[in-house]
Parts: sequence; structure tokens; C-alpha cells
Amino acid sequence: MENINHFNLRSFDLNLLIAFDAMMQEMSVTKAAEKLRIGQSAMSHNLSTLRLLLQDDLFIRVGQTMQPTARALALGGPVRAALHQAQSALDARDVFCPHSEIRLFRVGLTGEMEMVLLPALMARIQRLAPGVKLLSRTVTADTVDTMMDSGAIDLAVGCKEVLQSRYCGEILFESQVACCFNPTLLPFDGGLGRKEYLAARHAVLSQTDNVTGCVGAALQGLGIEIDIVMAAPDFMPLLAAARTAPLIATVPGRIASQYAALFGLAVCDMPIEIHFPPVSMNWPLRTDKDAGGMWLRDQVRAVVQELNPSESPAVIAAE
Repeated sequence: MENINHFNLRSFDLNLLIAFDAMMQEMSVTKAAEKLRIGQSAMSHNLSTLRLLLQDDLFIRVGQTMQPTARALALGGPVRAALHQAQSALDARDVFCPHSEIRLFRVGLTGEMEMVLLPALMARIQRLAPGVKLLSRTVTADTVDTMMDSGAIDLAVGCKEVLQSRYCGEILFESQVACCFNPTLLPFDGGLGRKEYLAARHAVLSQTDNVTGCVGAALQGLGIEIDIVMAAPDFMPLLAAARTAPLIATVPGRIASQYAALFGLAVCDMPIEIHFPPVSMNWPLRTDKDAGGMWLRDQVRAVVQELNPSESPAVIAAE
């Protein structure tokens, strides 16, 4: 496609092309003015301006009728085609047809959401939109903004406490944690209480070079120290370690309910109440009205409802 000389076009009133096309259709100044809902004098002024700019009479009177010049006839087709194209572009509606759409969505997910949300989301999309593909990218609190700004991801699902004005978002569900351990290595005969939890050794999630992780940091905020002997950036190593070593892996409750049994681990509620940011869905403001993006977000909401029937998404206000 050839480049458009925006400066030259800017100096030309494109409304004159609309007046020209109306005149070509009606071959009458009066009827063309009525078509454009302007006065006859304004229409005559438009034609005078066109004649001056194009250095051609464009329309000449022959008896009681107006006839186009050779220059007008040469311009008529291209001008009408351009106006049709402009009208089609303005009338176009962003639509998304799941059954026939071929599209790739880039979704940023935290480790928890990759294991809990992604499998159910993919199953739903394959059923409803077989031509849609998902590219899952791991995101963290430190990388999610950059990835959304650059277009590396279309949507992010995970923990995000502060929402900037260039994003939209909603809370999907509250975060909860659970304790997983091998009951043969840690036989808490009286149950796992606060005393037993504080006396145990621990494995936690950490996506930084700090072994404390988010669990340890949350407890430190309460003035509580625990003995963390292992930290990993993913939940599976934590569960695997708890299977073979006498330690407690503190993981999100949904991870525990779905995967702990695979490792032969017992699951208990966290005996100390700690708060984590809720799991939210966020997307760039520039894609808020994109039909495909709206459809994808609806699928995420539907999956969340299936996983958490009592949860209802809540809109996050941007700062």
C-alpha cells in the first residue's frame, strides 16, 4: 500500500469530495444541496472551491441540464469508491464469531492460575471455539505491567493490588492458603494447630532471591517467624518436597485441593490468618471494547464460576 501524504490531504477539505459526489449523482446544484442538507449557496460555494483547486469547470450547463467534464468523469469513480470505503470502515462493527474465528490470545498467568484456571479454560475454549489458540505466559507482580503495555499479553490473571488508569480489571476471587504435608512424616495426631505450624519446617513459594517468600513476608508482618528451609518459584516442587521430607508446604487452597492428593499429602487449613491480595483479571484499557477480548474475559468468568460457584467478580477501580 502506498504511503498517504497526510500533509497534502490536510490542506484539502475532504468534505468537498462529498459535495462533488452528490453533484455527480444529482447533476443539480439544488438537489445536491438537498441531499447534503445544506443551502444552495453553500453548495455553490463548494463547487466554486473545487473548480479553483482542481483548475477545471467540472460541471457545465448545457441547456437546462448540467453535464460533467472529462475531469469530473475521471474523478467520479475513484471518489465514490473512496467514499464507499470510508463509509464501510465507519459502519464496521467489531464482531467475534467463536465457531469460525481463527485467533491467538496471549494470556499472562501466575503459577497458581496456570495450574488451576488454564486447564479448565482451555477445555471450554476447545469446545466453544476450536479455532482459538492460547499462548500462556508466566507473569509476576514485577513483570505483568510491562507485558501488558508492550502487547506481549492480552490479558493477565493473578494477584495485582494496584490497578493503574491504563488498565481495566476485576476481582475474580479471594486468595486462601492451605497446608500440605506427608502424614507419615509429620503425624499431627492432634491436628495442625498454630503451635505445630510454628514448630515445623516449611516450604514456600518465592519468585525472588528471598527465601522468605510471600507467606513468610505476610507472617513477618504479623511479627511471626517460621523456619523456611525451602523456597521455589513453582508449587509442584513444594508439594514434591513435602512428600519426601518432614515439612509443611503452604500453597494456595485451590492448588492443595486439586494436586495434594497426587503426592499423597494431607491438607489442613492454615492455622494462622494471613491476608493476600485477591486474584484479579486485568487487561489494557485500549483493548476494553475489542470483541474477541470481551469474549475471552467472559470465558474466564464462566470458568471461575464453575470453580467457585459462590464467587461473583467485582470491578477494580483504577488509581
